[in-house]
Amino acid sequence: MLFLLFAICYLLSAICYAQPAVSSTELIERAKEFAGKEVIYEGEVIGEVMNRGDHSWVNLNDGENAIGIWLDNNLSGIISFCGSYQARGDWLEVRGIFNRACKMHGADLDIHAINVKKTREGKAIRHRLLPEKQKLAIILSGVLLCLLILQFFKRRLSRK
Repeated sequence: MLFLLFAICYLLSAICYAQPAVSSTELIERAKEFAGKEVIYEGEVIGEVMNRGDHSWVNLNDGENAIGIWLDNNLSGIISFCGSYQARGDWLEVRGIFNRACKMHGADLDIHAINVKKTREGKAIRHRLLPEKQKLAIILSGVLLCLLILQFFKRRLSRK
């Protein structure tokens, strides 16, 4: 009896695996296959969040390409940092419907988000000026100043 109970439990138990995230390259190369299907896509928010009424556009870059994400404004509220020269953007995991040629957005390739989850917080980036570049800038500024003074005196002497 105990054996039968274990056998039934074993047969009824199923291991569920999370759907793996697809890369932008996969989405682009296999667009026909993914068209209209629910996908999970991960990437860094780049550029700006572009509000369009009650929805927003966000571009996510997974390191290979960027994909446009169309999402409800209440989902875009979790975004703190957008990737640029000054910041590393938040890393988001988006679950949504992939559109190979979206009828709503002029036949663009995009994902209409159903759910968005922030997996990594972005941060501001401080760029330091290298000492070699600073010295070179000072030297070149001095040379430029000398040339301007030389040209000024040359014009004054040619007038006399």
